Amino acid sequence: MKLLYFAWVRERIGLTDETVEPPAHIGTVGDLLGWLRTRGEGYEAALVEPEAIRVALDHDHAEHDASIVGIREVALFPPMTGG
Repeated sequence: MKLLYFAWVRERIGLTDETVEPPAHIGTVGDLLGWLRTRGEGYEAALVEPEAIRVALDHDHAEHDASIVGIREVALFPPMTGG
């Protein structure tokens, strides 16, 4: 699956994107965020407050309990404001 990182998530992780193959037991967005946090200091810094991270699965916004089974692209970004 391809992961895309935006704004300060990208800055803290140090990558704009990467391709990963999560372990078989990773089934939801929340599981994925927890697993990513174990991959190093940059990931931990970016995902220290996972509830603040917004996610899009194959271009559709999703909640943290959404399944990632069969998903090809996951975008992670901080909360957005508009006006």
